[in-house]
Amino acid sequence: MTQPPNQPPQGGFGAPQDPQQPPPQTPPAQPQQPPAQPPQTPPAPQPGYGYPQQSGPYGRPPQGGPYGQPQQPGPYGQPQQQPGPYGQPPQQPGPYGAQQPGPYGQQPQYGYPQQQPPFPGGPAAPGGGKNPFKGRTGIIVAAAVAVVVIAGGVVWAVVGGGDDKKKDPVADKSQDPKPTGTAPVDPGDGSGDGRDGKEDLNAGRQAGESKVLWYKTAPKAPGDGADAPGMWVTDTLAAKAVYNELVAYNIADGKPSWPTIKLPQKICGASVQKSDDDKVALAYMSGVTDRAKCNQVQQIDLKTGKKDWEKKIPEGDLFDGTGTGVELTYAGSTLMVGRQMSGLGLSVSDGKQLFEKKKYGAACFPGAFAGGERLLAVSSCGASTDKEHDEVQELDPATGKAKWTKPFPKGWKVARAYSLSPVVLYLTNEDKKQWNITTLKNGSSAVRSEVSVDEDFAPECGWAILDRDLQGCTGVAADTNTLYLPTKATSGTANEVVAISLETGKERWRVKSPVAQNMLPLKTESGAVIAYVNASYDAGGRVVSIATAGSHTPKTLLQNPAGTAQIENGFYSKAIDYVDGRFYISTTRLSGTAKGEEKLMLAYGK
Repeated sequence: MTQPPNQPPQGGFGAPQDPQQPPPQTPPAQPQQPPAQPPQTPPAPQPGYGYPQQSGPYGRPPQGGPYGQPQQPGPYGQPQQQPGPYGQPPQQPGPYGAQQPGPYGQQPQYGYPQQQPPFPGGPAAPGGGKNPFKGRTGIIVAAAVAVVVIAGGVVWAVVGGGDDKKKDPVADKSQDPKPTGTAPVDPGDGSGDGRDGKEDLNAGRQAGESKVLWYKTAPKAPGDGADAPGMWVTDTLAAKAVYNELVAYNIADGKPSWPTIKLPQKICGASVQKSDDDKVALAYMSGVTDRAKCNQVQQIDLKTGKKDWEKKIPEGDLFDGTGTGVELTYAGSTLMVGRQMSGLGLSVSDGKQLFEKKKYGAACFPGAFAGGERLLAVSSCGASTDKEHDEVQELDPATGKAKWTKPFPKGWKVARAYSLSPVVLYLTNEDKKQWNITTLKNGSSAVRSEVSVDEDFAPECGWAILDRDLQGCTGVAADTNTLYLPTKATSGTANEVVAISLETGKERWRVKSPVAQNMLPLKTESGAVIAYVNASYDAGGRVVSIATAGSHTPKTLLQNPAGTAQIENGFYSKAIDYVDGRFYISTTRLSGTAKGEEKLMLAYGK
């Protein structure tokens, strides 16, 4: 279906009733050119692109949801006073009514956006999308796209824990604490054999604290910095992409699992997850000139450390290319490669093309994909017309055929996929500065519920000026019936994790962080939510377990040592994971200007 149906279901986040379309809106101005590299001292927290301080620039969506249907006393508490996004903003307070400051009311803040994303855990750039003007044609749009690409080439994400304003951008040797373990060091020079280091990160470790099992330093990065995307943990190793390399270390002692794999050019994309048989995909640039494309995809077998297959991704139709970054995600036996306005489904086994997901219906262009338990595609339809809207489809990973299609009204953009099983979507409305979190019923486009909790949620989300980056948030977890989201912390106070019913959209319970640092849910397992409490300048982070039934008091699983708090706290753009009693943290961005060697990855355990 290319347009929302005319008849909506009764109440809730259903399809609109032949709504009166608002006049076309002028796209927001392009942000000013960011610096080529971050400042050495982060600015004081300011609302802006990446991590505003309120529930998001979009405030809380109208009480009737994006479709504007008045609610009976239910998830929104009060009936809507005005028709949702098709009329005037609601006058009554509620989860969708408040207008909070955010990136659309202030100047963009580049370099070190603060911890909270621009909407409650939403995308790191307004509107999302590899190209904010997907589906639009014409010279003017092409020029605008070029500006975004140029800007995106030097922007990098910075996320960190707590409200400490004295952070430095890089955890290098000059910033490390006094030697505090016997953790082996790898110089990151590509030799893969490590070396003895002078730092002892476990010396002075206190009783009850975890220890640094091992840590690694990064290879030398260019002066303008380099990406270090992804982190994949298996039963035997932890792998990491960095600049133009893939490295892997034994989870127990940090020794190289296999020799470092080098790619011909810098990495410009990494699969969100590994495949079922422990394969990962990396994209790298075709060269070093301004005309180079992010069109080379290499699959690597983590078990053997061998390059699997390699494929050049062809350019699509007009304005549809790979640009400076592509989206890579696995679903079943398929690797989905997302271009700017289409995508290719490749066979995990040999890299052969299974299908191409491209323009369909009334000018619907697929521009973002999410994989894992299922494969989702988000398309922009009817751009620059009065029927402009987003659609979400579940695709068959083997054939690319749509199992169902969910259209959304004009003005609502699908910015994040908080969960794929069940499907939980985060949407924004730029014009009305509103947000919405909708859960769909399994196997269909029918709405199960909408979140109605009046709260400022704040997962940590990466910078995505070129991508919607549907799966780019840390700090969101879900099980069959419950969504877990962190709230925004205020200075000197602990934030909370809120459990929200996916049946009703209402709050079930909430629990405070044990300290005045942000607590971020990571995953659910064995009847509990596993969460990470960010480190501060002088206290190590911790991993906690929160029972989903009975008492919800956080139980500490690992308390990381205070001796390495500055290092742990120095990963401003980070990947984190907790697997089988070990906690892993790694940087996702190298500054290239560090004094000494930049820390790449640390592993903690008992």
